[in-house]
Amino acid sequence: MAKLLPIIINPDPILRKKSLPVANDDIATKKMQVLFADMSKTMIEKDGVGLAAPQIGKNIRIITISTKDGTICMANPKITRKSWAKEWNEEGCLSVPGVFGKVSRHKKVNCIYTDKDGKKTKIEASGLMAFVIQHEIDHLDGVLFIDKAKDIKKIEI
Repeated sequence: MAKLLPIIINPDPILRKKSLPVANDDIATKKMQVLFADMSKTMIEKDGVGLAAPQIGKNIRIITISTKDGTICMANPKITRKSWAKEWNEEGCLSVPGVFGKVSRHKKVNCIYTDKDGKKTKIEASGLMAFVIQHEIDHLDGVLFIDKAKDIKKIEI
């Protein structure tokens, strides 16, 4: 049974570290499957659309993304192509509660990653999915949306 994990809140220094790649042999292990399940449950329960391992205190390149068809778990995601066109959208983050701002991101991205079964996978994403992939990969590189945002607003939680 998946468990709820605590979310690391800014300014914790782990959120600013570049995450380490996960060895291919480790991805399909029982331990990693438990981590993927726990991250998925945490993301959904906390009303997130994405969650990166640094947000739960792990310095590894793992993200989960919520879609209408279920959760996508990505190990070692890498954007291989970005659209020239960009768009401004309002973003928030579970690790920066009560803060929102407008961020410019590529409208479309291609991303390669290893899925939770250890299979190399490619995705072409646009719209919200493209924004979430970029936001979560930023986490893996120690970047928070507030580093890129304009018109930052704080709300009481």
